[in-house]
This record gives sequence, structure tokens and C-alpha cells, in this order.
Amino acid sequence: MTKQRFLITSALPYINGIKHLGNLAGSMLPADVHARFRRMQGHEVLFLCATDEHGTPAELAAAEAGKSVQDYCLEQHEIQKTAGEGFHLSFDHFGRSSSSQNYELTQHFAHILEQNGFIEERVSKQIFSIDDNRFLPDRYVEGTCPKCGFEDARGDQCDNCGTLLDPMDLINPRSKISGSKNVEVRDTSHLFLCQPKLEKNIGDWVEASKPNWPHLAYSIAKKWLDEGLQDRAITRDLSWGVPVAYNGKARPGFENKVFYVWFDAPIEYIGAAQEWAQKTGNDWQRWWRKDKGADDVTYVEFMGKDNVAFHTVSFPATILGSNEPWKLVDRLKAFNWVTWYGGKFSTSNKRGIFMDAALDLMPGDYWRWYLMANAPESSDAAFTLEGFQAAVNSDLANVFGNFINRITKFAVSKFDGEVKSGGEYGDIEHELFKNILEKMAQINQCHEEMEFRKAAAETRAMWVLGNEYLQTKAPWSLFKTDLEQSALGVRVGLNLCALFAIAAIPFIPETANKVLDALGIPNENRNWWDGAGVEVFDALPHGLKINAPDLLFQKIEDATVAEWADKFGGA
Repeated sequence: MTKQRFLITSALPYINGIKHLGNLAGSMLPADVHARFRRMQGHEVLFLCATDEHGTPAELAAAEAGKSVQDYCLEQHEIQKTAGEGFHLSFDHFGRSSSSQNYELTQHFAHILEQNGFIEERVSKQIFSIDDNRFLPDRYVEGTCPKCGFEDARGDQCDNCGTLLDPMDLINPRSKISGSKNVEVRDTSHLFLCQPKLEKNIGDWVEASKPNWPHLAYSIAKKWLDEGLQDRAITRDLSWGVPVAYNGKARPGFENKVFYVWFDAPIEYIGAAQEWAQKTGNDWQRWWRKDKGADDVTYVEFMGKDNVAFHTVSFPATILGSNEPWKLVDRLKAFNWVTWYGGKFSTSNKRGIFMDAALDLMPGDYWRWYLMANAPESSDAAFTLEGFQAAVNSDLANVFGNFINRITKFAVSKFDGEVKSGGEYGDIEHELFKNILEKMAQINQCHEEMEFRKAAAETRAMWVLGNEYLQTKAPWSLFKTDLEQSALGVRVGLNLCALFAIAAIPFIPETANKVLDALGIPNENRNWWDGAGVEVFDALPHGLKINAPDLLFQKIEDATVAEWADKFGGA
């Protein structure tokens, strides 16, 4: 296989608090599974993410916590980074949108866009809170949605119906800060990105990208384009954010304004690469600049469906409008939502499990497997504690864990933990090899196409084939009557342990590597099997000494599920 380069980014988790399992399943986790798969194929991968730290919610959360916004964001960045490590997210760099690199890049893009005629300064109407004595940016305004009547819609979006809004659209607007309805509309100056001027460029690019995007991503982008793009304000009346400045000098009249978080946040993908380069001494430009070699990079983005419009219209408008040779996304994987028993995760209402709490209950691999085996790809997926219990007990403990523990323990107890020679393959082995090779091809195709739910299902089906072989071959019975065939069954079983663990690495990396450690397989041999044949069933050297790993998965009891339901909310 020709070595390729893959730039992989996950949508940036917002800074205001630890993320719930739905956030993990909709971007960071599938991005990690894909990054691991590509690395195992031998490709060069740069996997980037960062905390998204600007905007109104950061200011509000910091004020509520009684901290400066800088201290709050630093603290939350470390919390989210630690949680990611607990779930074995293998970022090459986990950066911050408040980095100096992102400040400089954001100001650069704004400057070049204005020079190219795609940014205009305009006086617009904005809600001013008399009691708070300040202009209210969109998320500082709440009110009734004009489309669905939801009474707690935000000034930028209604969380009930998903409609994108302007604060001026809200009925009975009120201040998010004080709750005051003593507000009025005043004039204020802002910079607008003239997206209609770039509509044809974006439309042509979206159509060219259609074959590489799932229907969900393409349909959302097409809907925006069909409705006609609008000029969008890219500055806000806030103190926390990227200052509106060019070449180190504040833009006159914008001294108390910052760039809109949705303008600077996607630029942090490039900023994170620069942060990584500064930290490691690598060259970031070969990943992002087509004039520096990025033409041969495959750029893959992962995100929830609510982020698609910004990544298929707004951020591409920034890149295309610059007329500079920046890399655009090639493949965009969008996900629906993970719900909590069909409803929303909610910290305030104690509904749902968030990333830090999940790790206090069970190791990261348990959650990784369930979330990817039930990935919300074709529709929203409901997380249930009962479904989690079933997946852990059945898939992980009974199927994968049981296979590994049975054959390795038998090998240790009866064959001194040694991979023995001898025995001729029979019909049962040939049928097994044929079926396993078919599964391997299907699993490979699912990972190539980023169909994570199917990849997990096919991986489990392959593990089932191994259990069926052991049941039929029964090397423990043959040990008394045909020692060579017993040794053959154990040898095939141990090679399947290696194969099954390698297939499991993208999903459950910590556990899979425990198995490979017990088999004595060096890291450099833990590679994907592209193009492999029957040799994989006798790959372990004869005479190799192996160990039986400790119990891989602890089953979840009904009483534990009931206890969790009381704590986190159940059906």
C-alpha cells in the first residue's frame, strides 16, 4: 500500500464544562477510531483538536464560577484534556483557540478577506440592555422563537427546532445576564463577511465534494445554498476573544469588539497545527498549504450535524475568500445526535452521563465500544444504561473477552504457554479461514468508508466465528485423544487472539494492547492487515511463549444499572 497523509480534525469541544457522551460520540471518538485505523495502515496522520474558548458562554460560565475568563478557560482546558486521555483519544495535539497562533491567523484572514472585498463594515441594529448598560451579543439575548414558540431560544439559534436566528428575530427578548426585559434596539458597527459574493465558489466546491460526503452533510450544505447565503456579522461586542486588529493595531472604532467565535474557532484547526509544530519542531505548512506540499493530504473532518453548516459554508468562505493556497476538507463525516433515552442530556436536570462521571464508573474502552457500536450515523441514537450493559456483557465480556481468556488460559495450563507445532488443517480450519478473511475484508471496507457502526458489527461477528471454532474444535477434549490436533486448535486460537485484538485496537485500544502484550507481539507488528491472506492464521512463531491476560471485562450487574439510573436518570 502506498503511504498517504491524513489530516484529521474533530469539531472543537466548547469550553463551558465537561462534555457529555453524545458530544464524545459525535466527533472526538469517531475521529480517534479513524486516526488509529489510518496509523495502523502505515499512513502518516496528524490528528488535531482543541478547546473552543471564545464567545458568550465562556464569559457567562466564568462569571458564574467567580473566576476570570482566562483562568476559567485554562482550568477547563486541562479538565477536558484529562477526560480525553481517559478515553484514550490519541490527539497529536490538543490545543486552545485562545492561543497566540489562532489570534494571528484569525486577524490575518479577516485582513485579507477585507482587502479582497469580502468583508464590509456596516451599522446594524443590536439589542442594548439598559439595566446592564451594554450591547448584548446574540447569546446574551434570550426570548421566544418566532418559528416554534420555544420560550428559551437563544439569540443565535433555537435549541428546540434548530432554526438559526438573529437576536432581532426573538419575541419578548431579555438579557441573559440579568434577565431584564428593559432592552432597546440601538445602532452599532460590525464587520460582515459577504458570503453571497462567494456563493458560486462554495456551491461548486460542495458539488465537487458530494461523492466524498455522507448524505447528511451534503444535504445540510445544499439546504443553506438553496436558501441563499446571507452576509454574516463576524464581530461581537465582547471583551473576551480575538481582538479586531490588523498588523497589531486595533481597527478604529472596534477597540471594544472581538471576532465572532464561529469565525475564529474553525481557524484554530490551522492554529492547532502551528501549536503542534512549535511544540515538536515539525512543519505545519506541509499539512495546510498547498504550495508547501498539502496537495497530497487527505483532510477528514468529524462533527455533529449542528456544526455542518459552519464547516461547509462559513469556514470554506473564509478559506476560499482569502485566495490563498489553503487546504480544504476532502471528506466530512457528520453525525446525528446521541440522546439520553430519547431526550436531551442535561447537567442541571441530572439527566445523562458526562465524560468525567463515565470514567469514574467504568474504563474508557467500555464506553468507546458501546458508543461506536451504536454510532448515530443514519439517525439519532438513544443511549440507555440497559443497552450499555448488554453491549458490555455480551460483546465485550462474553464474546471477545471469553474467547481470549479461554484459549490463553488453556494454552498456559496444558501447553506451558507455548505456541506448539504439529497438526494438519482440516475442513473446519479451511472453512474458518475463508469466513474470517471475508470478515476482515468487510471490516476494512467499513473503516475505509467511515461506517463505524457497521465496522463494530463486523468486528463482533468475526469474534463470534472464533468462539464457534473453539466450541466445535474443542481442543480441551482433543487433548486427551489427539494431542497434535489439540495443539493445532490452540495455535489457531492464539493466532486468532492476535488478529481479533488488532481488529479491536481502533475501538478498544487499551484492552486490545493488553492482549497483544500477553502474546508478546511487539508494537511494530501491531499493524492493519490490508491484503493479508491465510498466513495470518499461523503468524505467531512456533515456540513463542505467551501469557494469559487478566480478566479483560467486568460484567455489569442489574443492581449496578439500577443504582446508575437513580443517579443519572433512567427511562
